[in-house]
Amino acid sequence: MPGALDGYRIIDATQVISGPLATRILADQGADVVKIEPPSGDILRHMGGISGLSPTFVTINRSKRSLVLDLKKDLALEALKRLIVDADVFVQNSRPGRAEEMGIGEAALRALNPKLIYVSISGFGETGPFSHKRVYDPLIQAMSGLCDIQGGVGERPRLVRVIVPDKVTAMTAAQSITAALLARERTGEGQHLRISMLDAVLAFIWPEGMAYQTFISEDLPTPKPVARRDLVYDTEDGFLVVSTVSAREWKGFCQAVKRPDLLKDPRFKDAAGLVKNARERLEIMAEILRQRPNAHWLEVLDRADVPCAPILRREDVHLDPQVIENGILLEGRHPVAGPIRQPRPAERFEGTPSAIRGPAPTLGEQSQEILTEAGFSGDDIQALRKAGALGPT
Repeated sequence: MPGALDGYRIIDATQVISGPLATRILADQGADVVKIEPPSGDILRHMGGISGLSPTFVTINRSKRSLVLDLKKDLALEALKRLIVDADVFVQNSRPGRAEEMGIGEAALRALNPKLIYVSISGFGETGPFSHKRVYDPLIQAMSGLCDIQGGVGERPRLVRVIVPDKVTAMTAAQSITAALLARERTGEGQHLRISMLDAVLAFIWPEGMAYQTFISEDLPTPKPVARRDLVYDTEDGFLVVSTVSAREWKGFCQAVKRPDLLKDPRFKDAAGLVKNARERLEIMAEILRQRPNAHWLEVLDRADVPCAPILRREDVHLDPQVIENGILLEGRHPVAGPIRQPRPAERFEGTPSAIRGPAPTLGEQSQEILTEAGFSGDDIQALRKAGALGPT
C-alpha cells in the first residue's frame, strides 16, 4: 500500500546519522530515497557488524536505494545534476561551504530545479566561530547544556549514552522537509531549508531542561535547580522508576506503601511542597522501596495509580509484554546480514501506512537501476564506469 510520501523523490547525499535518519523516516513513509555514496561508502557502513553493513547502518538506511557517485569526477557531478532535475528534495550535511566547493550548493542545484527543497544540515550553523568545526554528537551535547543537565547539580558533566542530538536533528529535519513539501504544494515554490544540530537540540531541551533560564525579568523569581537523586530506585531484587509529581500521586504512594504518616508531613502538603522538598521526598521513597521486590511494588503502586515501571536491560526489552503487544519490534532477514531485529516506523497512518519498504542496500546496489530510470543509456553508464565516476569497476 502506498505511503504518505509515495511519489516524492529525495536525493540523499548525507552520511552518518542526522541526515540518513531523517531521510529514512521519509523513506519508510513512502518516499523514493536515493542514497548517494562515495566509492568508499558512508562511513557508518564500516562501524562494526559485517563488512559494509554495520547494525546501525542497517537500521538507519533501510527502505532506500544506493547509488555510488564519485563527485570528484566531472561525469559523476553531471550525473547527479541530471537526477536533480526530477527530484523533490536534496539533502546534504557537509560542513558549511563544502557543498558549494563541490559544485552542489543550493544556488547551483536550484538553478536546475527551482521547485527543489534543498536541505543543509550543519553542526553549529553556517556562520559564527564554531561553524567551521567537524562535528559529532558529543560536541553538541557539550555545547547545548545537555552534558551539564545529565551530570546533575554540582556533579561532573556527563554524556548521554545514546546519540540524542543526531536523532533530534533528524526528526526536526524530517518534519521540516514534510512541511516544506506542503508549502510547495500551496505556492509552487521550492526553498532552502537550513537546520543546525545545536539549534535543534537547544529547542528540544529548553522547555524543562533550561526552565531556570526562561524568565529573565528581575521582577520575577528565578528558582535555582536543587541537587537531588534521580528517579531510579533500588528494590530488593532489581530497579524501578517511580514518579510522584502531583499531590494525588504522592497520596497514592503513601497509601500503597502503608505510610499514612507521610501525608501529615507539612513539607509535602501540596504540589509546591513536593517540588520544593523533592530531595527529602525522594530519599524517603528510596528507603521504602529497597525493602520489597519489584513485583510487589509494581502491583501495589499500579493499583494506587502511581506512575511506575521496571527498568529493563537492553537484552530483555524485546521480551517485555508491553513491547510485544505494541508490535514495535520486527524480525526479518537481511539478504546479506541474515536475521535481524529492528523497530517498525513508530507512527501509524490509517490510510497511508509507513512500513519498512526494503532492506538497507549494499554499497551501490541499485546504481545501474537508478541511472537507467533517469534516462541514462547503457553507453552513458559505461562511460561513467570507465571514468571511475561510479567507483571501482
